[in-house]
Amino acid sequence: MASKLRARDIMTGGVRCVGAHESLFDAAKMMRDLDVGCLPICGDNNKLMGMITDRDIVVTCCAEGVDPATVQAGSLGGSLHWIDADADASEVLATMENNHIKRLPVIDVKGGHRLVGMITEANLAKNLSDKQIAEFATRVYAPA
Repeated sequence: MASKLRARDIMTGGVRCVGAHESLFDAAKMMRDLDVGCLPICGDNNKLMGMITDRDIVVTCCAEGVDPATVQAGSLGGSLHWIDADADASEVLATMENNHIKRLPVIDVKGGHRLVGMITEANLAKNLSDKQIAEFATRVYAPA
């Protein structure tokens, strides 16, 4: 990985949020339409509040017999990890590995603390060596 590579160089930009007050049904439709398995959850102030995955919707809602149209996305936010857009690529990797996460929101701290992108495993695969990819997979997929 290039030593000067920053989170903003690795990320996919143009990330869309689901509103905290929107339903899980709306979130699921947005995931389908965007062909993604995860969405950031943003509050009324357009600030990042959490993340929701397709698995979250299935396991915590559908599998429990709850109508996804009656549950707000913000209720499933969970713990949140993010990285500054100017963070070094090694910090990105360490954050994802240490927290066993496969998707990492990128925040432009200097630019008003706004969400500017998302880093996924696919983004890492384009920027890591084979050895780094193997180490990442071992650390992220290892039992916590």
